[in-house]
Amino acid sequence: MARRVNSSVSVGLDDDVEDRQRTFPNMRSKTYTPLVFRMLMGINVRVLLVLLFVSLGVMFYLGARTSSIIVFVFTICLLSFLFSIYLARWVLKKDEGPPEMVQISDAIREGAEGFFRTQYGSISKMSVILAVVILVIYLFRHMTPQQESSGVGRTMSACITVVAFLLGAFCSGAAGYVGMWVSVRANVRVSSAARRSAREPLQIAVRAGGLSAIVVVGMAVLGVAVLYATFYVLLGVGLPGSMKVTDLPLLLVGYGFGASFVALFAQLGGGIYTKAADVGADLVGKVEQGIPEDDPRNPAVIADLVGDNVGDCAARGADLFESIAAEIISAMILGGTMAERCKLEDPTGFILFPLVVHSFDLVVSSLGVLSIRGTRDLSLKVSSEDPMAILQKGYSITIFLALIAFGVSTRWLLYTERAPLAWLNFALCGLVGIITAYTFFGITKYYTDYKHEPVRNLALSSSTGHGTNIIAGVSLGLESTGLPVLVISAAIISSFWLGQTSGLMDESGSATGGLFGTAVATMGMLSTAAYVLTMDMFGPIADNAGGIVEMSQQPESVREITDLLDAVGNTTKATTKGFAIGSAALASFLLFSAYMDEVASFARIPFNQVDIAIPEVFVGGLLGSMLIYVFSAWACAAVGRSAQEVVTEVRRQFIERPGIMDYTEKPDYGRCVAIVASASLREMIKPGALAVVSPIVIGFVFRVFGRVTGQPLLGPKVVASMLMFATVSGILMALFLNTAGGAWDNAKKFIETGALGGKGSDTHKAAVTGDTVGDPFKDTAGPSLHVLIKMLATITLVMAPVFL
Repeated sequence: MARRVNSSVSVGLDDDVEDRQRTFPNMRSKTYTPLVFRMLMGINVRVLLVLLFVSLGVMFYLGARTSSIIVFVFTICLLSFLFSIYLARWVLKKDEGPPEMVQISDAIREGAEGFFRTQYGSISKMSVILAVVILVIYLFRHMTPQQESSGVGRTMSACITVVAFLLGAFCSGAAGYVGMWVSVRANVRVSSAARRSAREPLQIAVRAGGLSAIVVVGMAVLGVAVLYATFYVLLGVGLPGSMKVTDLPLLLVGYGFGASFVALFAQLGGGIYTKAADVGADLVGKVEQGIPEDDPRNPAVIADLVGDNVGDCAARGADLFESIAAEIISAMILGGTMAERCKLEDPTGFILFPLVVHSFDLVVSSLGVLSIRGTRDLSLKVSSEDPMAILQKGYSITIFLALIAFGVSTRWLLYTERAPLAWLNFALCGLVGIITAYTFFGITKYYTDYKHEPVRNLALSSSTGHGTNIIAGVSLGLESTGLPVLVISAAIISSFWLGQTSGLMDESGSATGGLFGTAVATMGMLSTAAYVLTMDMFGPIADNAGGIVEMSQQPESVREITDLLDAVGNTTKATTKGFAIGSAALASFLLFSAYMDEVASFARIPFNQVDIAIPEVFVGGLLGSMLIYVFSAWACAAVGRSAQEVVTEVRRQFIERPGIMDYTEKPDYGRCVAIVASASLREMIKPGALAVVSPIVIGFVFRVFGRVTGQPLLGPKVVASMLMFATVSGILMALFLNTAGGAWDNAKKFIETGALGGKGSDTHKAAVTGDTVGDPFKDTAGPSLHVLIKMLATITLVMAPVFL
């Protein structure tokens, strides 16, 4: 379709400043700053510096009292935060471009920050209510023998769990805020850089994503380390008559649950927002009116661009924060359990190993981000290199460095005289995890990148109509579950076998390193998590940059650069979602094992197996599988209902303001933003409540039923079955939803490059239909399932006393 370039016609972003401000009002004076930051900014600078140094002194004092390993972790986290400050200064020094770009960016920023403020206000209230519930439950719960012998009473245990839960919730919310803060400032700078060269905007987007990723991962590691050190010192861990160090990680499960709780609602609310706006904008703008994506005449375009930030950046930051926190805590629990069974003299290395691995992750990912540099030829307008190849090169460098760091970590922390070569087996487990991550990256790229056959065949199916596009997309998504499941299965079995043959034995002479081997493989898979999140954040930043370029009427050559980055961003988002579900599968397996151990501790009898031949236990499995499907249905339906409101509003504006199409009237962008924000906050409650309440209700009901029928452990068994079936169903469903949605999106992008008729053709309209179907799949239901799987495991860990 010919581009709209007519300087004699007003395009809604004309040179008159007052006119432009009525369209995209200057929001700089209204920029939202969280209450915590406002309070800090109100303190005298000298006082603030004193408080900062005192806090650092206390933190390092606690670390020194705990372990030199904790001091190492604190040091790396501090250095990584300093590096993130360098990245922030580097990104913010880049120019924002002409005034029309700045105005659009400010409108996006205000919309994103306004929704974030409202959404997280609602999530905060729910978190406080749930914290009170946890407090009440823990005040009346059973105590483990270890807690009784160490003198940790019910009140202390309840306070510890609630504090950990609230800290996890706060840090998860802060991680989301960091993701959004970065994206709404980087987008316009990427747009401006695209006017000069093809490589510079790539570098800005990567460094902006790296800034967010390093802060998120650093917060996850630091939060767990600070809690561990604080509890270690306050409870006198290791002293005679006190808690054993191997039991300490169980006190951290509240942190993981708080992170999961916030991440679930952040992903649901943000996903509903971004996809309701996207679907509404595409169906009316592209299909009915025949205007391009991100056209300034589309009343839903600002809501769509805001959604990229609250759905893909804020929510994904909270999601990965939760993934790392859950994996660290579960691995620490299993490391402590194994060390206790093997009667190791110093179990500290096995417990703190996950923190060290992710500390090295911060280092190697930072180097990976720095490896992507700009080009000296600023006149270059068409990139001679594929942006995906550049990103993949950085990922390869990060993985190579991670392999070295992992080997050093295992030799340093996992060497024991009881089994001198055990560290080598565990290093191989880490290698299994790293290979699994890279394989997942390749598989997802194959199924979602339009350079490969699956997406091209999907695009070709659009040439015969909307129906054949949908059929092809669904079949592609179903097929894409095969290879990832085989890879996950091979990773679990091989890492378990390597751990089991490590030479570590319990008192009876039985091999006991299998589960910890799987934990190490999970750590290996997440050992490059910061760089993976960098690639994930790259996508929405590039998408927003393309929207700003389109709305500000930049030349076609500029849009070509941002279109290419946007297409690559779609692929990186899809690949990182594949990575996320793979790591979620392994982490859930660890959390399930930790749950079994915790139930055994509370019940004071062995709890090693779950027999699904028992009718009630089988019913629990059915309920777990049902939960996944109903949750996915409600998430998709929420997008559908919200999108209907947007479609109705956009159609109304085109009818009542016919001058929109010839630029003589301006759309009411604010109305669409308000509709989507209100709808997403309303719609996120139902599926979120289902996820939180279901395991608690199922466990409690079958606990009562078990007492009536004389089956004392029926509640925990049914919950364990629910966890197993929900995890398996959730993995498959998430793989299907993420891959199908990403493939539909890139099939549309492929056609928009000029293939099969190009933009505006019937083939393109059919592809847009597929893209709208895939939107709630890949950006709402699919990513929410990553969080749901792990939240079910963490909530059962926290609520295990309710089931006994």
